[in-house]
Amino acid sequence: MKICTKGDVKYIRGDLTRSGIEQDVINSLSHSLDKVSFGSGNRIRIDCGGVHTADISGLQLLYVWMQCARLRGAESELVNMSANMQNTIHAMGLEHCFAGNS
Repeated sequence: MKICTKGDVKYIRGDLTRSGIEQDVINSLSHSLDKVSFGSGNRIRIDCGGVHTADISGLQLLYVWMQCARLRGAESELVNMSANMQNTIHAMGLEHCFAGNS
């Protein structure tokens, strides 16, 4: 899995799975939070159009990252989720975690 940033959009590419997440991805997510100032009211769009597959581990990491961004004052929005990713979220019973995202 790779993450690219262009403006306020984070592009996720590859496998959002336990085996697809490497230490540099976790570091990249962490560093991106450093750029969000507390109470800033920022909006972060996370483009999931390049996600090939997702599992519970990858979705949990994504959810925790989104919650950390929220604690810093930034609302996150998932965009371009494939039907496969939406089905995985539903099958794992995680709809409430990603409610309001498309």
